[in-house]
Amino acid sequence: MPNSPFDTHRRDLAALSAQSRRRALAPRTGRDFASNDYLGLASSDALRAALAAGIERGLPVGSGGSRLLRGNHEEHEALEAHAARHYDSEAALFFATGFAANAALFATLPQRGDLVVHDELIHASAHDGMKLGRAGHVAAAHNDAQAFEDIIVRWRAGGGAGTPWIAVESLYSMDGDRAPLTDLATIADRHDAILIVDEAHATGVFGPAGAGLSHVLARRDNLITLHTCGKALGVEGALLCAPAIVRDFLLNRGRPFIFSTAPSPLTAWLVRQAIETVATEPERQARLHARVRHAAERLVPLGIPASGTQILPVILGDNDRTMRIADQLQRAGFDIRGIRPPTVAQGTARLRIAITLNVDEADIDDLADALAAAMAVA
Repeated sequence: MPNSPFDTHRRDLAALSAQSRRRALAPRTGRDFASNDYLGLASSDALRAALAAGIERGLPVGSGGSRLLRGNHEEHEALEAHAARHYDSEAALFFATGFAANAALFATLPQRGDLVVHDELIHASAHDGMKLGRAGHVAAAHNDAQAFEDIIVRWRAGGGAGTPWIAVESLYSMDGDRAPLTDLATIADRHDAILIVDEAHATGVFGPAGAGLSHVLARRDNLITLHTCGKALGVEGALLCAPAIVRDFLLNRGRPFIFSTAPSPLTAWLVRQAIETVATEPERQARLHARVRHAAERLVPLGIPASGTQILPVILGDNDRTMRIADQLQRAGFDIRGIRPPTVAQGTARLRIAITLNVDEADIDDLADALAAAMAVA
C-alpha cells in the first residue's frame, strides 16, 4: 500500500489492538448493566408525558443560536431558576453536556497565579479544561483529604499567592466510591479555597429529592457543583450551580458557553420535569438502593467488594481477560462493558457494573450466576 497521510494513525490503532485497548461502538443489546440511567427515567412514561406536553405547548426543538444571541429561551431561564432552588445555590447555568460544562469551568474560572488541586481520578473533561486554562494544576492522591491540604500548604510556602481550587467528583464513575466532601469543605474554608464538586453520578441517586451528596454542605460562597442531566435524570445537558458572580463571569468569559449553540428549549423543559419527577417520586431512589444492596449480597461472595453505591467495579487487571469475560457476559444477554486503560489506571482493567431500575432482582441474580461462571473459565 502506498504511503498514506494517515499511516501514523493506522499504526496507533494497530498498537491499541495489540494491547487489547482498541475501542469500537457496540449495539445496545441485553439486560442493562452498563448505562447511567440509574432511575430508569430515560424511557419512562413520566418523561414521555413531559415530552408530549412540551410539544403540545409548542416549545422549539432547536434553539436557533447561542444563548447570547437569539438562542436564549424562557425555558432555559426557568430551568436555571428551578435548579438553583433545588440544589440550594444562588444561581445556575445550563450547558449542552457535562463535558462542555467542565471544560468551560476549568478553562475560565481559575486565573493565572491560582492553583487547581484535583483528585487524580477526576473526569477527563476537567483535565481538558485545565489544559485550556491559565492556572497551574496538580493531582492529589485519590480521596485523600490530607493530600489536598498538604499540596496547598506547600504551594503557599513556595510563594503561591492566588486562589486554590479543590476539584473532586462526589461519586467516582469507575470505582463507585465517595469523596470526603465535609473534610474537603473544611480545608477549603481554612485556605480560602473554592471547592468544585462534580455530582455527575450522584445527582438524582443521593440526597433529599435527589439533590446529590453535596447537599450536606448547604449553600456557601466557595462552592460550585455540577449536576449532569443525562445520567439519573434521563435527559441530557448539565447544570453548573454556583454563586451568581460565577454565572455572570461564564456568560462573559466562558468561550465554550459563549460560542456554542444553546441546548434545545424542549430539552430544558424535559430536564426541569425530570428534576421534579425525582423530587416527587422518592420511591425511585428507594427501589434503586434496595437493588444496590441486593447486588452486593450476590456479588460479595464472588470476591467483589461492595462499593455502597450503584457502581460496582469488578477489577480484573488483565486487559485480555477483562474483554473475554465481558464478551462472554454479553453473549449470555447482559450488557456489561470492559473498561481498560487509559480510562482507568494501567493494571486495573475492569468490568463496570451499573445497577439501575432497568433491571430487577431476578436479573441481578442471573448476572451473578453468569459472572461466577465466566470468571471460573476465562
